Amino acid sequence: MPRVDVIRSEVQRLLQGAPFRPFAITLENGDRVIIEHPANIAFDPGKNGSPGSEEFYVISSQLRLFSTFSAVSSVTLVDRGD
Repeated sequence: MPRVDVIRSEVQRLLQGAPFRPFAITLENGDRVIIEHPANIAFDPGKNGSPGSEEFYVISSQLRLFSTFSAVSSVTLVDRGD
Protein backbone atom coordinates (compact mmCIF):
# COMPACT_ATOMS: atom_id res chain seq x y z
CA MET A 1 0.00 0.00 0.00
CA PRO A 2 1.45 3.42 -0.93
CA ARG A 3 2.55 5.64 1.97
CA VAL A 4 -0.12 8.25 1.18
CA ASP A 5 -2.84 5.58 1.50
CA VAL A 6 -1.40 4.36 4.82
CA ILE A 7 -1.44 7.89 6.25
CA ARG A 8 -4.96 8.58 4.94
CA SER A 9 -6.16 5.28 6.47
CA GLU A 10 -4.62 6.13 9.83
CA VAL A 11 -6.34 9.54 9.85
CA GLN A 12 -9.66 7.85 8.97
CA ARG A 13 -9.17 5.31 11.78
CA LEU A 14 -8.50 8.06 14.34
CA LEU A 15 -11.49 10.10 13.15
CA GLN A 16 -13.79 7.12 13.68
CA GLY A 17 -12.54 6.35 17.19
CA ALA A 18 -15.17 6.38 19.91
CA PRO A 19 -14.75 8.40 21.93
CA PHE A 20 -12.82 10.69 19.64
CA ARG A 21 -9.30 11.46 20.83
CA PRO A 22 -7.37 14.48 19.51
CA PHE A 23 -4.43 13.69 17.28
CA ALA A 24 -1.53 15.53 15.69
CA ILE A 25 -0.48 15.58 12.06
CA THR A 26 3.19 16.45 11.66
CA LEU A 27 4.29 17.73 8.28
CA GLU A 28 7.70 17.14 6.72
CA ASN A 29 8.53 20.85 7.18
CA GLY A 30 8.13 20.43 10.96
CA ASP A 31 4.72 22.08 11.29
CA ARG A 32 2.38 20.25 13.67
CA VAL A 33 -1.40 20.49 13.43
CA ILE A 34 -3.68 19.31 16.23
CA ILE A 35 -7.05 17.86 15.19
CA GLU A 36 -9.25 18.64 18.22
CA HIS A 37 -12.54 17.52 16.66
CA PRO A 38 -13.45 15.31 13.67
CA ALA A 39 -15.05 18.30 11.93
CA ASN A 40 -11.68 20.12 11.86
CA ILE A 41 -10.35 18.06 8.92
CA ALA A 42 -11.86 17.35 5.51
CA PHE A 43 -10.71 15.13 2.64
CA ASP A 44 -12.03 12.67 0.08
CA PRO A 45 -11.36 9.22 1.59
CA GLY A 46 -12.16 7.27 -1.60
CA LYS A 47 -14.65 4.43 -2.03
CA ASN A 48 -14.63 0.69 -2.66
CA GLY A 49 -10.86 0.38 -2.78
CA SER A 50 -10.35 3.43 -4.99
CA PRO A 51 -7.85 5.95 -3.68
CA GLY A 52 -9.19 9.19 -2.32
CA SER A 53 -7.75 12.61 -2.80
CA GLU A 54 -4.21 13.24 -1.60
CA GLU A 55 -5.30 16.70 -0.42
CA PHE A 56 -6.74 17.60 2.96
CA TYR A 57 -7.98 20.76 4.65
CA VAL A 58 -7.80 21.67 8.34
CA ILE A 59 -10.06 24.40 9.66
CA SER A 60 -10.26 25.47 13.28
CA SER A 61 -10.80 28.73 15.10
CA GLN A 62 -7.07 29.47 14.91
CA LEU A 63 -5.92 27.77 11.72
CA ARG A 64 -6.65 27.34 8.02
CA LEU A 65 -4.38 24.79 6.35
CA PHE A 66 -4.36 23.13 2.95
CA SER A 67 -1.85 20.31 2.46
CA THR A 68 -1.38 16.82 1.04
CA PHE A 69 -0.97 13.45 2.71
CA SER A 70 2.36 13.07 0.91
CA ALA A 71 3.66 16.01 3.01
CA VAL A 72 2.76 14.25 6.29
CA SER A 73 5.61 12.65 8.22
CA SER A 74 3.57 11.27 11.15
CA VAL A 75 0.13 10.99 12.72
CA THR A 76 0.01 10.52 16.51
CA LEU A 77 -2.50 10.72 19.33
CA VAL A 78 -2.20 13.79 21.54
CA ASP A 79 -1.69 13.03 25.21
CA ARG A 80 -3.95 15.37 27.15
CA GLY A 81 -3.02 13.91 30.54
CA ASP A 82 -6.37 12.15 30.93
